[in-house]
Amino acid sequence: MSSPRLKNKYKEEIVPALKEKFEYTSVMQVPKITKVVVNKGIGAAVADKKLVDIGVEELTTITGQMAVPTIAKNSISNFKLREGMPIGARVTLRGDRMFEFIDRLVNIALPRVRDFRGVKDKGFDGRGNYTLGIKEQIIFPEISIDKIKQISGMDVTFVTTANTDEESYELLKAFGMPFAGAKKNND
Repeated sequence: MSSPRLKNKYKEEIVPALKEKFEYTSVMQVPKITKVVVNKGIGAAVADKKLVDIGVEELTTITGQMAVPTIAKNSISNFKLREGMPIGARVTLRGDRMFEFIDRLVNIALPRVRDFRGVKDKGFDGRGNYTLGIKEQIIFPEISIDKIKQISGMDVTFVTTANTDEESYELLKAFGMPFAGAKKNND
């Protein structure tokens, strides 16, 4: 089996470009994406347990890897939420599946968003990780619009080895992440 297109692009183009831009002395200093976590909170699952199963099934279809239900850690009486209840779904992608998912997300799914002008660069956490919110799961071609009962969103978190948001921004931009406008320095 051949390795994913983005994995080859990372090794051949992105690593040398970032090494030169940030003046790293070693190839090992160049940041890389270690994992991608796709998370879907299902608030209505408190009333209807089947919604969690549907969410797990959708994430499994989108990512190509089995998703797991997320469980409530605390009880919150105002939301009728009990500790141990399933309230969402998530999947963690690494390796080749991660590169293939990023490729599909950047080149197929994001351009299908209505009135798409790029993703905001506000999702960085200060330690080189980036979270992207997606409002509709139907932007993924794997999801059939006819079978959807309810449109729901999800969060996609890119966990990188970058030390700063700037390094992470450049890494994701090199992977083809369509950021809107120019990066603002928040120093």
